Amino acid sequence: MKTLAKFSSAAWLAAAVLFAAAGPVAAQELRIGYVNSEKVLRDALPAQNAQKKLEAEFSKRERELNDAAAKLKAAADKLDKDGPTLSESEKTRRQRELVDADRDLQRKRREFQEDLNQRRNEELAAVVERANRVIRQIFETEKYDLILQDVVFASGRVDITDKVIKLLNAQSAAPAGK
Repeated sequence: MKTLAKFSSAAWLAAAVLFAAAGPVAAQELRIGYVNSEKVLRDALPAQNAQKKLEAEFSKRERELNDAAAKLKAAADKLDKDGPTLSESEKTRRQRELVDADRDLQRKRREFQEDLNQRRNEELAAVVERANRVIRQIFETEKYDLILQDVVFASGRVDITDKVIKLLNAQSAAPAGK
């Protein structure tokens, strides 16, 4: 019950602060914007360039892993086919080789996935940082009172996502010195 009382007083305090702060703003219109960060990270040129960079960086390793998996499958199929004619010791040796090769392949796949995730996080962090600078620029130049990201519902009137993407794309197309 004590927690409920704390929550209730905290909620009332928050509501009182909001109403008190809204008093001066009520005379003028409150300016709110919304940014769909998922769309920014999907559609903005810097995000698309980061994705292409990652694909170029990791495509060779991915092909090598897929080739190794195909060779391993072919070896397993060959063992299944040749199994009845092999001696027990030869069959056991080949099975052990397959298990070792599979373990090595799984380790390489995990390492690949970890490396890819780390690089993706680095690239996305750079894009998010640029997007946040653009959002701050829009906030300051267009005199917003509040800009939100990732809300449950938002009206198209307050959605500034396309504006953010357009500005990000323009900045990404500008020469590096700018």
